[in-house]
Amino acid sequence: MPQVSETIPSTLQPRVDAALAWFNTSAEAADEEFKVTGILDANDALGGSDELRLILCGGDRCEQRSFRVFGASDAWEVEFTESIQMQQEGKPQAELDPPPGVRIGWLDKALDRHTFVVLLFYRGFW
Repeated sequence: MPQVSETIPSTLQPRVDAALAWFNTSAEAADEEFKVTGILDANDALGGSDELRLILCGGDRCEQRSFRVFGASDAWEVEFTESIQMQQEGKPQAELDPPPGVRIGWLDKALDRHTFVVLLFYRGFW
């Protein structure tokens, strides 16, 4: 089972910042400004893996995304790793549920704008 942490280790922070900046400028962000609210299996990345599995929240949505971040600190190269996994497996992988605290404030903001909010969880997708 993946280990989820809301705290980003300081040695990973530059790579996390690069992945976040890259994601926020991609079409996947859909003109929303995302923040990193968690990391999955940080020890793997600390052990030398190029892959970062981050939980990103922005606007009305939170997503778990995987990035490959490599290169030097002044010129990071970033790409999604999900597309590689999906091509290999042929189907999307269900994402794990976000850790407690990821949606702090999100529900309050949503309720300020709407009369009610429907939260839907389906087979691990969120």
